[in-house]
Amino acid sequence: MPKNLVIVESPAKAKTIEKFLGKDYQVMSSFGHIRDLAEKGLGIDFENNYKPDYVVSTDKKKLVAELKKATKDSETIWLASDEDREGEAIAWHLYEELKLKKENTRRIVFHEITKDAILHAIEHPRDIDVNLVDAQQARRVLDRIVGFELSPILWRKVRPSLSAGRVQSVAVRLIVEREREINQFTAEANYRVSAVFTSVDANGKPVELKAELPQRFATKAEAEAFLEICNGAQFSVDNIITKPAKKSPAPPFTTSTLQQEAARKLGFSVAQTMQVAQRLYEAGKITYMRTDSVNLSDLALGTSKAEIISMAGEKYVHIRKFNTKSKGAQEAHEAIRPSYMNAHTVDGTSQEKRLYELIWKRTIASQMSDAELEKTSIYISVSGSKLQFVASGEVIVFDGFLKVYMESTDDETDAENESLLPAMKNGETLHYTEIVAQERFSQKPPRYGEASLVRKMEELGIGRPSTYAPTISTIQNRLYVEKGDRPAEKREYNVLKLKAGKITDKIKEENTGAEKSKLFPTDIGTVVNDFLTEYFPGILNYNFTAEVEKEFDNIADGDIKWTVAIDKFYKAFHPIVLDTMQNSERQVGERILGVDPTSGRQLSVKIGKYGPLAQIGTVEEEEKPVFASLLKSQSIESITMEEALELFKLPRQVGEFEGKVMTVAIGRFGPYIRHDSTFYSLPKTDDPMEVTTERAIEIIEEKREVERNRVIQTLGENGEIQVLNGRFGPYFTCDKVNYKIFPKGTDPLTLTLERCQELIAAQPEAANKKKPFGRKGAAAKPAKAEKEIKAKPKAKVKAKAKPAAKKK
Repeated sequence: MPKNLVIVESPAKAKTIEKFLGKDYQVMSSFGHIRDLAEKGLGIDFENNYKPDYVVSTDKKKLVAELKKATKDSETIWLASDEDREGEAIAWHLYEELKLKKENTRRIVFHEITKDAILHAIEHPRDIDVNLVDAQQARRVLDRIVGFELSPILWRKVRPSLSAGRVQSVAVRLIVEREREINQFTAEANYRVSAVFTSVDANGKPVELKAELPQRFATKAEAEAFLEICNGAQFSVDNIITKPAKKSPAPPFTTSTLQQEAARKLGFSVAQTMQVAQRLYEAGKITYMRTDSVNLSDLALGTSKAEIISMAGEKYVHIRKFNTKSKGAQEAHEAIRPSYMNAHTVDGTSQEKRLYELIWKRTIASQMSDAELEKTSIYISVSGSKLQFVASGEVIVFDGFLKVYMESTDDETDAENESLLPAMKNGETLHYTEIVAQERFSQKPPRYGEASLVRKMEELGIGRPSTYAPTISTIQNRLYVEKGDRPAEKREYNVLKLKAGKITDKIKEENTGAEKSKLFPTDIGTVVNDFLTEYFPGILNYNFTAEVEKEFDNIADGDIKWTVAIDKFYKAFHPIVLDTMQNSERQVGERILGVDPTSGRQLSVKIGKYGPLAQIGTVEEEEKPVFASLLKSQSIESITMEEALELFKLPRQVGEFEGKVMTVAIGRFGPYIRHDSTFYSLPKTDDPMEVTTERAIEIIEEKREVERNRVIQTLGENGEIQVLNGRFGPYFTCDKVNYKIFPKGTDPLTLTLERCQELIAAQPEAANKKKPFGRKGAAAKPAKAEKEIKAKPKAKVKAKAKPAAKKK
């Protein structure tokens, strides 16, 4: 047996490290955390100074037994999990659960998986940093308390099965508030004036010059009056200003800037970026990908310099040491960069290649010279007016870092590209070809995309590099936020044009407002946000969330004890929980739209048991209310009375097929067609109000065709195994559990009962699938969780008397 056992958290990482160590080293993986807070109950002992109750998850018990056996057979155990707080906690849990001894246990860290880095780490081991572990424990315990105590309140006061989290709830608040800004926004019109002038150059050739009026006119009358002045005016060059300028490269990537740039340039989601970066790191191709540092090591600076000289020359080199603005107590102390700067590309998937190329270019560009530019502005006077047109141009004198890379932005309106201007001289007379005053509109605030939300969270100090991606995934998985597209809308605008001495006035049409991959709050997300903001303003406060992150940093630095921080929070938080459970009103986000013209009863919209709905009548009336589900594209906050009334035209019959009536309606999961007691979902592109008989039949037959082709074959005496066609390819199911077919490319028709049994044995995790281990709040049953909350007086916390909440 090898004398040394190295334990890492990822099998891919283990595979890479094994290449660099000799036969005296065995490398095993813990597959992430081996234990977490107990799912049964709260998992925290309030009577014993908030002591966490850690248990090994069911699917890790066999692995833990294997690790224990391996440690007994090894002389030295090396804990080599990642160097951030989460990695430190993994190492500590391994140390505790495997009952390791200090004298033969070593903690090693490295921010890149290269041979030099691994050997250097082994030569310089250290002890487990308990402060980092405590910071992670504090985050885990605090988030469990918040989730466990808030979720039962949401079950009773809003809707069952809801859950809340500290950082996630604040992220939802950002999106809800932005949506309301957009809904309340009213566009203001103004007129932008642009012109095309002509002249002749030194050789007598005609040249064209495009210019724009810096000022905008608020009204059509003002714009028209200016064009009237221009109609009889003379135009001449009043001044020419040429200034040198420069552009500097952006710093190397941090976690958040990588997520933002990968979204802009590659179209990756935040989670996708982190998954691809994780694979690159574990393969030894880039440094650690969870960091808020922009620093580069001296080795990286040296190899970058050599690479720049090799590919572009000495004049392109400008070595920089960037300063990290945010505190880096939690994360690694180097930016994300390639492990080897001379590797311009890597082998791997298309995603891995593209992300690696982005990281390489950004790193190299950060150490290259500034781009040198020459900016020219030509001011054109108008006789009879004090206003001047301005033509702007830009010339790249020396490309510098632009030879390799240019950072993108989130700006939705791209500025017009500045170009080279024709040679002009002061006093030169110009003639207009056309002058156009075009109606423009102020733009509504942009909705958040995943990347821009990360940037906003970073600005506010909410979360840390390791939490951005999980937070954004969680709020979407909980259906509080959805990522989607919005089609462009038609909009009319006015164009006044002066040409050949005549002013024309036309109305044109344009497409505006198209959005792609933006984050929209759902109705339930909005209602939950409003409830939490009203009753728990402290938890939803941006400053509070940022202060908690600073508190975690202080714990990581050893400045305060984690239990003291938790105690301070809990004694202020728990009384509010008790008071809210007793005195708050049930919230369904009801919005009264008016009176139904047919029945004379109240028309409203609200959250129902299965989602947002419209309601005619009230429960207080003798006649029962009538309900209709909202369409997926509709929202409680923005639906109009007319749109709500349309919903009550459903269900509607659209004809007969095979002697049976076809009915279109909206259900819990969206619009559908019902035919012969079978339900057929309507595609998103079909409006349930406009589906025809022919289209309904087409949808039914398409669904039947899919079902006919779904079953590839059935195996077993009683048909217990079905081989099926799925969305992502063939698979088979047994006892209501789905199993993958491998190796990839296997013909599903060649599968036998014996081979399926082998595949089932090779995928034990499929049968053991359950909710993510240690999930907050949602794991407990409502009644039990409420009982836990009511039983909390043991924590010696007294609830302050508060006036009963006003009924809304």
